[in-house]
Amino acid sequence: MPTKVSEYMTQKVITIEPNAGIREAFFLMKDEAIRHLPVVDPKGELVGIVSDRELRRPGWVDESPDIGHDYHLTDDLHIQDVMCKDIIHVRTYDTLTKAIGTILDHHVGAAPVLNKAGDLVGMLSAVDLLKAFQNSLESQKSMKKNRTARA
Repeated sequence: MPTKVSEYMTQKVITIEPNAGIREAFFLMKDEAIRHLPVVDPKGELVGIVSDRELRRPGWVDESPDIGHDYHLTDDLHIQDVMCKDIIHVRTYDTLTKAIGTILDHHVGAAPVLNKAGDLVGMLSAVDLLKAFQNSLESQKSMKKNRTARA
């Protein structure tokens, strides 16, 4: 039976609201040692995602090669100003194979995990997928040892 996203996702989801300042978000991510922060509205609905990359240097700072804008990490800008609104997500019931395909196809480092009702219930990051890969390798190694012992 294929492994499901729910088996490897990080269940502790740290979120932020769209009107929060980007400096606040930066330090929240630093304190929690995370690189991706789902953005939820006051009702708890997922409306965006922001990565540490957007906070370090948003895309609009270098709009063209010959023009650079000053960028200071302050709370004058809000998360809604820099967040990605086109949210790439996976579902709890998706297989890891499907989730990996989604993450690779869209070149993202993590994806919010939604349940059947569309509620945010976790995050699936590249680190989570590496853990799944490690478990798979250990399982294969164990099976190989068992076959060798029986022979």
